[in-house]
Amino acid sequence: MLIKLRQGWYAFPELLQRPDFSRYVACRIYRPSYISLHTALSMYGMIPEAVTSITSISTLKTARFENKFGQYSYQNVKPELFFGYKPVELPINTALINAPKQTWLLAQPEKALLDLLYLYPFYDNNTELEQLRLDEAYMTEELDIERLKEYQYRISSKALDSRIKKLLRIYDL
Repeated sequence: MLIKLRQGWYAFPELLQRPDFSRYVACRIYRPSYISLHTALSMYGMIPEAVTSITSISTLKTARFENKFGQYSYQNVKPELFFGYKPVELPINTALINAPKQTWLLAQPEKALLDLLYLYPFYDNNTELEQLRLDEAYMTEELDIERLKEYQYRISSKALDSRIKKLLRIYDL
């Protein structure tokens, strides 16, 4: 019996066993979209919390879906802010060896952080920013500050600029 993902979208139940297939579903059932925000930050090890739902960015209206593969939420951004992601290939499943390559889209770490601070205005003071509990080692050793600033410039938001300035000060970056 097929699993209903959302209206007009179905999957075979065997796919529940595939690693990362829920992420692939996230990027297929509501397009265009890429995984970002808390989900991406958790995947990169930037935040300590485990994330149970998959949060994505889309140019379509804000939406939520739930099915056997998981809970999905999509936040709307203007088309000019829909950038800063990369394709991730699903691991090959020997049962589906003849299937075409399947990829899903994941925000780069810098863009996931910017998406979060852009879409959630309550991260506007040191206390709220510190409560994100961003991994200090990641922030100082792995985060690409040049890419962060380049993306920040492209977004062109004074409120975001203020939040990033505070965040960089907290982590001495």
